[in-house]
Amino acid sequence: MSLPPKSKDDDPSRRTLELVPVPGEMIKPAELIDIDGATRLTLSARRLYNQLLAHAFGPDMGKEGHEWTIPTAELRGSHKGNERIEDSIIALMKTIVTVRLANGTTRRVALLGGNDMGDPARAPGQFTYSFDKRLVPLLRESSVFGKLELAVIHAFTTKYGLALYEAVARRVRLRHRFHEDFSLEAFREVLGVAEGKLMTFSNLKLRAITPAVEEINAIASFSCQVEPRKQGRKVVGVRLYWWRKDMKGLQEAYAELQRPKTGRRARQMKRSRKTGENGAQTELPLQEEAP
Repeated sequence: MSLPPKSKDDDPSRRTLELVPVPGEMIKPAELIDIDGATRLTLSARRLYNQLLAHAFGPDMGKEGHEWTIPTAELRGSHKGNERIEDSIIALMKTIVTVRLANGTTRRVALLGGNDMGDPARAPGQFTYSFDKRLVPLLRESSVFGKLELAVIHAFTTKYGLALYEAVARRVRLRHRFHEDFSLEAFREVLGVAEGKLMTFSNLKLRAITPAVEEINAIASFSCQVEPRKQGRKVVGVRLYWWRKDMKGLQEAYAELQRPKTGRRARQMKRSRKTGENGAQTELPLQEEAP
């Protein structure tokens, strides 16, 4: 498999907030992907946060105290009331995450800053918000990011799938790296598994890893695979692989996005069985090594 072509977005001297997303995508700073502490956020809260980030994205995100206003109808989607929005906003305000910086240090920040959701004087149909003043400098200096497809974000049916999709999107543009090892604890954070949930690897794989991988492979522009790493018979970690899809894979992903979410996993399992029966290649694609 050939390496992805270089683009001006790969220039390490460029700051993330200087980039301009193309229609249908959002750019998410890595500082908001590689985080610890967001395991209690629901799929709805994660989607809403991405909407707020996409709406605000640009150089102004690096300005402390800046505020943005977005129509609540955009956040509400197909739901009639604002109850789900309010629940998600409160959850985001309560969520304190640990951000890992490029120099190896960490910083604790709130995902969302001040806003007017509970303000009786709030303009009808509008929501005004800001970001934590301790988060803003990190966003201003960010130079690593993931490109997320908006249609794919809204197509996920589990928070585990969305969380893993963001993690892979942040890595798939790397030109000479095609896998990463994680401890089980670290990978649980990547997936957003809450403390005390899915404690055995068999449950983690059944309820979180397998559904997430299957959904990514069905609808994203890249694929991934998760393999257990063992010491003796005990699983102590996982290795995450990723690769870009070829034209046929992209066409299949687009077609799946047009279908109803209901029945997606059954369709994916059927495709997997068909691939195996036909004797098609099911192993990881060969990658070029770094020179």
